[in-house]
Amino acid sequence: MAYKITEECIACGACVPECPVQCISEGDPIYTIDASTCTDCAACAGVCPTAACVPA
Repeated sequence: MAYKITEECIACGACVPECPVQCISEGDPIYTIDASTCTDCAACAGVCPTAACVPA
């Protein structure tokens, strides 16, 4: 199951360098995760200060 970024995202970018497959990109106004590339590693969830990275 892929992860997604919810509206709680504050666009801090902490998750971007943690993603081993580089599936997180800057959106408008929040970051987004490409579900087809996400490997469900949960690295993004571990660093998100607002817990906006959640299982889809």
